[in-house]
Amino acid sequence: MRQAPDGLAVIDGQARFVDANPAAVLLCGLDPDDVAGAPSPFPVPDEPAAAGRSGELTVAWEPGPGHRREFAYVLAPIPGEGRWIVSFRDVTLSRLRERRLTAIAKAASSVASKRSLVGTLEALAQEVARTDALAGVQVLTVNSSGDRLHVMGVAGFGRAADFFDRLMECRARGAELKMLEALERQEPLVVPDRYEQTMQDPAWAPLHDLLRHPRWDWFVSVPLLARGEPVGILNAFYAPGQVVGATELEFLLAMAEQAAMAVDHAAQRQRERDVARREERQKLARDLHDSVVQQVFSMMMQARSLSVLVERGLPPTPDRVAQVADDLSTSAEAVLADLRGMVVELRPAATTGEGLAPALQSLVDTTSARTGVPVSLEVDDRDDELPAQDADLLEDVYRIVAEALHNSVKHADAATILVRLAVTSHGRRRRLLAEVADDGRGLTAGGAAAPAGGSTSSGFGMTVMRERAARWGGAVRVRQPAAGGTSVRLTLPLPTSLPAVPATETTVAP
Repeated sequence: MRQAPDGLAVIDGQARFVDANPAAVLLCGLDPDDVAGAPSPFPVPDEPAAAGRSGELTVAWEPGPGHRREFAYVLAPIPGEGRWIVSFRDVTLSRLRERRLTAIAKAASSVASKRSLVGTLEALAQEVARTDALAGVQVLTVNSSGDRLHVMGVAGFGRAADFFDRLMECRARGAELKMLEALERQEPLVVPDRYEQTMQDPAWAPLHDLLRHPRWDWFVSVPLLARGEPVGILNAFYAPGQVVGATELEFLLAMAEQAAMAVDHAAQRQRERDVARREERQKLARDLHDSVVQQVFSMMMQARSLSVLVERGLPPTPDRVAQVADDLSTSAEAVLADLRGMVVELRPAATTGEGLAPALQSLVDTTSARTGVPVSLEVDDRDDELPAQDADLLEDVYRIVAEALHNSVKHADAATILVRLAVTSHGRRRRLLAEVADDGRGLTAGGAAAPAGGSTSSGFGMTVMRERAARWGGAVRVRQPAAGGTSVRLTLPLPTSLPAVPATETTVAP
């Protein structure tokens, strides 16, 4: 027993040590001369018969501040004595590695799921702090002009809207800002005993109230680098007794990499949104020019013709006035219909919280009432999967369907239009199908011949539709069915989610 590498001990009914071998004394940080009666980390089962049934359990133990250990143990009762034999081993490092890998995987999943940047970095800060039991964590990002830092994620400390202003005030007082040094040098900086330095330096007074609690000691600042450029900082505040070694720094670097990916991904999405807005404005300008502007110009010329006749002393006949009035009324109705159609298309209905199907139903009803063309909607989402999809994905689907429906109404001269929406299986993947089919004049309705195969289309509207679909790995195809008309079909693969992994049974000492 003295030479056994695992801890071996006897504990009583109150979970106190009765005896322990040298390995147990060392692992638990006991006084070799005062083992009997010392509290143990191992909870005693409510019933002796329950011991040993569940196999190996785990428990956390803190013999002193900053010295946290985890033990895997097995209990066996000593018959008739109310005591237990416990065999245990230190699994602190292996469990820590598991938690770190899990944290990195969660951070990567959060980035991939395209949540908001604030939500992603907040979750990442909490995950870093929880995994390594840190006192606090901050994740800050650099603004677009590169002259300010914004706290986007925090754990342990409170939030302060004026944090950067306070930080700059500390700098003006002469405080040494390691985080800015790390950002400038683009490499991590580790500072031991930073708490005392900070609290004793009057230059840090503007941030003393924010950084005083919880108590911390070592400080690490890791820059967030995306495409070789600094985009933010991850600050880690270690609890007293904790030290920063190679493995701790490696974990912070991995999490900083995930944070940088989130920042870069958010910036890329913003650029895509800016491009989409610019394209939408260009399309709106084109539609206004092609329809509304020309019709208004025609109305102006008709009204001007009456004015010219009056100026020349040739009053128009009642028949001429009636004809012009009728033409003006018809043109005004057409202008009003086009403007209403544009308003419907521009409305961000798919992200209002009602869902994609209700948004499309509203679009279909409004279009039918506005144009007089019967438009129907069929939805097949038996497992109610659509509400769980990314809001931006649903918005793009809505825009694609709205554009296809607009084209059918404007160019196809259709008697009926059918909009279909379905979630189906494709091998092991799930996919979303959206289709707008009409019984109109087909692909030559706009005056252009159908391309070979009938599977492609041109024009700015189709370009935008295909770009929206490609953003999610999907495709838009235009076909002319044998029965006539036109079919615009969108196919999108839906993101897959990992199944939940059941947690292992863990016992934590109070």
